[in-house]
Amino acid sequence: MRHRNAGFKLGRNTSHRRAMLRNLVTSIIVMDRVETTITKCKATRPIVEKMITLGKRGDVHARRQAAAYLMTPESVDRLFAVVAPRYAARNGGYLRITRTGARKGDAAEMAFIELLGAEHELNEKAQKRAEARTKKREELAKQMEEQNPGEAPDPNAEP
Repeated sequence: MRHRNAGFKLGRNTSHRRAMLRNLVTSIIVMDRVETTITKCKATRPIVEKMITLGKRGDVHARRQAAAYLMTPESVDRLFAVVAPRYAARNGGYLRITRTGARKGDAAEMAFIELLGAEHELNEKAQKRAEARTKKREELAKQMEEQNPGEAPDPNAEP
């Protein structure tokens, strides 16, 4: 019986579970959105919210506590400089879990866990990727034209 044994085991031993959650929390703070299983999302949410609360405190002790948990110094800097000020007027509820369906390999229920208010930054990243993809496609078409000057390449063809 598991009476009064709260928390998620996630099918791992203690050290593996702790390392996995630290990596996941660090990734969420750095990238604003991560896709993982629903159970991992639910296990990660309270830890990320505690990290944001540390970031909102902003003192040296809070920074050291965050640095002790997060995996990279860049994530600590981003937490205190970008993420925490975004939620200065908000008391909790910094994350959104959006279900995305079953994973193809093992049918695990997947979800996005994302920081609220990060849509603008995520849209900018997607737009930069689309521009880079278009530029690469144009360069490839130009190379194909140089190699085969008589043939006209299809501009809508996939590279």
